[in-house]
Amino acid sequence: MPPDFIVAIPTRYAATRLPGKPLRALGGEPLVVHVARRALAAGAREVWVAADDPRIVEALGETGVRVAMTSAAHASGSDRLAECADIAGWPDDTLVVNLQGDEPFAPASGIRAVAEALAASGAEMATLAAAIDDPEILFDPNAVKLVRNQRGDALYFSRAPIPWHRDAFADDRSALVPGECLRHIGIYAYRVGFLRRFAKMPPGRLEGIESLEQLRALEAGFRIAVALTPEPFPPGVDTPEDLARAEAHLAAGAV
Repeated sequence: MPPDFIVAIPTRYAATRLPGKPLRALGGEPLVVHVARRALAAGAREVWVAADDPRIVEALGETGVRVAMTSAAHASGSDRLAECADIAGWPDDTLVVNLQGDEPFAPASGIRAVAEALAASGAEMATLAAAIDDPEILFDPNAVKLVRNQRGDALYFSRAPIPWHRDAFADDRSALVPGECLRHIGIYAYRVGFLRRFAKMPPGRLEGIESLEQLRALEAGFRIAVALTPEPFPPGVDTPEDLARAEAHLAAGAV
């Protein structure tokens, strides 16, 4: 049986690269509405949106999701969700999936998979990854890569190409070894007790270097279980160009 879980969606109106992002129109509806529908389709017990602006609350209308008005001062989505957990009164053992508010095409199976990975592993956190088959992605610093141990837990996340295949790349950096390189998918699951603890932890040194919040947990000695996604996650929406691509993706019916 799949685990009982909640999906929480952190949203920030004043996004730097795409101001007003949650309310930007995609297919004639606000972006956040598309993300909320994806969460509802995953079979979560509850779906919450942690908002920072009353216009987001109004846009969600009759979607069936619950909304927590959180501080506009939060530095990260996990901080916002920790406040949402307090507002909602979730017990520490509640399993919550952090679905980013800019993922309008997140597959329901992937949302369930990260919840299942957390429940099965006993780790403090869980996330997803996908095999890299394009060298451009491997060398793109905006695409986060990761390596796992034999148990399936993350060893490290980096914007650099990891692992560096010394022999394969010696003569041809496009010579990817099938299954060797993994791209991180930015969806997380954790128990609420750990979410609260994580939000109170000071940023780590490696987190500051790579600008990757999940390294805070690894540097502090906590486990992050990594499962392979059962379906591709189309790119999220961070920029006006991303939004245009998402509009074309939706118009083509490729969802």
